[in-house]
Amino acid sequence: MKDSYGRKIEYLRLSITDRCNLRCRYCMPEEGVESVGHGGVLSYEELLRIAAAATRLGVRKIRVTGGEPLVRKGVVGFVKQLAELPGHPEITLTTNGLLLDGMAADLKQAGLSRVNISLDTLREDRFEEITRRPGLQRVLDGIHQAAAVGLNPLKINMVPIRGVNADEIADFGRLTLEHPWEVRFIEFMPVSGGLGYTDENRFSAQEIMTELESLGSLTPVERSGPAGPARLFRYSESLGRVGVIPAVSSHFCGECNRLRVTADGRIRPCLLCSDELDIREALRQNVSNTGLEELLRAAVVAKPKQHRVGEKDYQEGRRGMQQIGG
Repeated sequence: MKDSYGRKIEYLRLSITDRCNLRCRYCMPEEGVESVGHGGVLSYEELLRIAAAATRLGVRKIRVTGGEPLVRKGVVGFVKQLAELPGHPEITLTTNGLLLDGMAADLKQAGLSRVNISLDTLREDRFEEITRRPGLQRVLDGIHQAAAVGLNPLKINMVPIRGVNADEIADFGRLTLEHPWEVRFIEFMPVSGGLGYTDENRFSAQEIMTELESLGSLTPVERSGPAGPARLFRYSESLGRVGVIPAVSSHFCGECNRLRVTADGRIRPCLLCSDELDIREALRQNVSNTGLEELLRAAVVAKPKQHRVGEKDYQEGRRGMQQIGG
């Protein structure tokens, strides 16, 4: 599939739940958000039909997201079904890591290729402040267990926020000196409003680079294949590498190769645009495989050239990140 701007769409992000076991301040209010409910969330059978249609259209990578995907019962079996689809797409997963220690081995055996862990601090007190829940050590144990069972290359995603955790950028970069991990720093994106963070809290990609360079000289890593949005670097003698994702200041829209499906059955052509196509209703009206493929093609055609974050008339959406799937 190619969109109107010639981008080849071969990456699907499937949100399997809007529920989460954390309450991160930049993601949702303290009381959480109202769940769409059991009947509103796509069943595994429906999600599998979407994934199968996408692979027939050329999708080669499927990422399982949430909310927090590991809180949904049956996720290991679902990963196995995805991995067994014709064409054997690469199956990856993004998690906050709280449940990863006890599930990493089963996920690997089911066919999961690798995992991204979202982690925004290495300090226990700050972890509880940001997430409103305890559990940093559980996340760190999950990271080490994922690496031990072969869910590699293991990636850690950190969102630096001015006045919150941006002073830990060098600490995260230091992890790559001792571990063969990819630590990625993502510019804060104002996906939804009302959470107490504004553009003033954004720590720019250039500021991130300055902090990382305080540890030592960085050498660019040549990108190969579908490298994704991160600009990659390596310290001399480091085992891993760091990545910087300039999600806002220097967007990567020209390289975007993905579609998103929300847990409640909406296809979202762009993370930072609120336009969505309803696929749940079609599935529950027993749409044919051909009809399902046409819906996915329509979503591809609807992909905008780029997001409008930072422009004067940009308005934050009503959905939080946990409702979209990141």
